[in-house]
Amino acid sequence: MGALLSLPLLVVPSMGTLMSFGASCCGAAACSAICHQCGVFKSSMATRIAYAFLLLINSIISWLMLTPWALKKLEHLTLDYVNISCQGKQCYGYVAVQRVNFALGLFHFMLAILLLGVKSSRDGRASLQNGYWGPKVIIWLALILMTFFIPENFFQVWGQYFALIGAMLFVLLGLILLVDLAHTWAEYCLEKIENTDSKGWRALLIGSTLGMFTASFAMTIIMYIFFAHSGCAMNQTAITVNLIVLLIISIISVHPSVQEYNPKAGLAQAAMVAVYCTYLTMSAVSMEPDDQSCNPLIRARGTRTTSIVLGAIVTMLTIAYTTTRAATQGIALGGAASHAYSKIGDEEGEHGLVDQQPSSRREMRAEALRAAVEAGSLPANALDDDDSDDESDDGRGGKDDERGGTQYNYSLFHVIFLCATMWVATLLTQNIDFEATGVAAVGRTYWASWVKIVSAWVCYAIYSWTLLAPVMMPGRFGH
Repeated sequence: MGALLSLPLLVVPSMGTLMSFGASCCGAAACSAICHQCGVFKSSMATRIAYAFLLLINSIISWLMLTPWALKKLEHLTLDYVNISCQGKQCYGYVAVQRVNFALGLFHFMLAILLLGVKSSRDGRASLQNGYWGPKVIIWLALILMTFFIPENFFQVWGQYFALIGAMLFVLLGLILLVDLAHTWAEYCLEKIENTDSKGWRALLIGSTLGMFTASFAMTIIMYIFFAHSGCAMNQTAITVNLIVLLIISIISVHPSVQEYNPKAGLAQAAMVAVYCTYLTMSAVSMEPDDQSCNPLIRARGTRTTSIVLGAIVTMLTIAYTTTRAATQGIALGGAASHAYSKIGDEEGEHGLVDQQPSSRREMRAEALRAAVEAGSLPANALDDDDSDDESDDGRGGKDDERGGTQYNYSLFHVIFLCATMWVATLLTQNIDFEATGVAAVGRTYWASWVKIVSAWVCYAIYSWTLLAPVMMPGRFGH
């Protein structure tokens, strides 16, 4: 990672700089230190954060390459001594953005293929997911370089068709996960309230529900005041439809028929969906072009750069949340639970005793513990305690939380990141302004605004279906 962060210094054509960089990379002591620091992560969360950071860096590079602004700044740093070009062609614009994101997408696609079928960190291939960070960064940079040798026609087709499809899949996945989060959050709070009768959890559930509804209505009022002037039919329609659907799903969530088939459904889930969809609508109207004088943020002084930066931050946080959330989905997204306890002696005629020689002392202990758990002598969490004893095996006290089973599906994780790179490329290149020379705004197009508006409607539809499906198909849901 340190070598990556030092790359901007290489724009100065100094032989001393090049020699020092090469020495730092090739020196035995330096290589040893880098390998030590960029070794295998024992925590699955640390691995996911590292990949999210790599996506963030790649997205920032893509954003900077959208216009010649960044390249001109680099040339200015060299006192205009270096003229940056890519084989005589422009190093910025639509194709450049597609090249950078295609490189990272190809990187994740290769990892998805290589990591098919990995079930735990005991698999030798797991180190490809959690380690080799130095070589992986070098491969990523090499792929970026290689994409500039691919003809531009390829990226024209890739961006207009394949990347667009992947981007839409990524948006849909994010909406599904948001609805899942709403149900999970509410059900978790209700479980705590039922088990502990805690006033704190009850206050948290009620307070968060009221807070999210309040935020939804507050954003709606702000949108009507600042973005729904006369002549702004698009904004008026989007805001009004969002408000009407918000009220409809709130009523459906507490309808007696819905409560009968899903007692845990209620206003808590509806509030989370409402505040997210209202935010999407507000983001859409606040990021649209101002050709019809419907976006006062663009006309206001001092807010353009701020809104651009905030928009980029929110976009990256959304991508990081979606990928991380997807990676932690168990049954829904193909991940295996880390501690799935299998019953001993389920089949008829089995006595439930250990009847084969374990391959090691650790496995012998595990077999004895499983037999004791099945007999009722020990609680099921005794298996967790046994696994935790073997988690630290790197000699430095690191905890390996995937020895018993991966926390998420590695291949699916990288497929989601592949779709994320497609979404970033599509978001940056739709209706691109080829005449722009300054910092490019992220998503300030009618296309991006309509994607957010329609995404809010789709999110409402998905949530409504989760409420109505048990009523319409009770046999399918065990009623």
